[in-house]
Amino acid sequence: MESVKIIDVSPRDGLQNEPKSVSLEQKLQLVNQLLAAGIHKVEVTSFVHPVKVPQMADANELLQALSDKENLEAIALIPNLKGYERAREHRLSEVNWVSAATETFNEKNIGMTIEDNMSQFLKVLEEAKKDGIKTCFSVAVSFGCPYEGDVDEENVLQIVRRIKEAGVDRIGIADTIGIATPDHVESLMKKVLAIAGDTPVAIHLHDTRGLGLTNAYAAYKAGVRVFETSASGIGGCPFAPGAAGNLATEDLVYLFERMNISTGVDFQKLLGAADYAASLSTKNPLGRIRHVEKQREEGNVR
Repeated sequence: MESVKIIDVSPRDGLQNEPKSVSLEQKLQLVNQLLAAGIHKVEVTSFVHPVKVPQMADANELLQALSDKENLEAIALIPNLKGYERAREHRLSEVNWVSAATETFNEKNIGMTIEDNMSQFLKVLEEAKKDGIKTCFSVAVSFGCPYEGDVDEENVLQIVRRIKEAGVDRIGIADTIGIATPDHVESLMKKVLAIAGDTPVAIHLHDTRGLGLTNAYAAYKAGVRVFETSASGIGGCPFAPGAAGNLATEDLVYLFERMNISTGVDFQKLLGAADYAASLSTKNPLGRIRHVEKQREEGNVR
């Protein structure tokens, strides 16, 4: 049976832009529910400046509280060298570094040019290899930018070539504003995979225009087997105006399991985690399957 790997990003990407405070205990409960559902690779937090993203100010405490979870492959997002220096003090399976495919988004999101960002990442990569921590390099706005509009595929592919040559452990391609269409996804991901070779490639999709699932299937057809999603579809990029939440983990798991593609996830337990994730968010969750399953349990639909 074919299989895919799901990485849930709801504790970080899902909560980072929440206006109401989410407690350490609530974040721990969300991670624990994801683990109970069989999702072991989770992006739990980020080491960004708390002034910029106050919701992630408890990164140290959260990772300390999760340090005894042997079945957790914890990922932390890092924006710069200082962030890596903080992250390296914890038990992490991976750090995630983000650069944009456009200069304007990179400047507004990170405050650096693409080249300066790349130079810092290469220094982090060198340190991470010494520390035994894996790295993921994620390319934001790969399919479209809120400031520059259409993004030339070659912009993305040039970055992928450089990080592949540098020895990154995983590559992420993100539709940060949910502008992608299935044909574009399939075209770009085939080219990315050809460059990546044996380096795993993940796709990170937002469901802004309701095309998240169709884009995920297009990525699967192109050869992608790693997907970054968020329980109940909560979240969205605080630096991308109008970007709605992520593709819902439970929707993608439902799709693949119905297609006899194994995710290794307990669907019923995942629905519980999705309900809990939704309760932490002030936004209307984008996940659809949760609502259908509740109607089915009540006998309203088959």
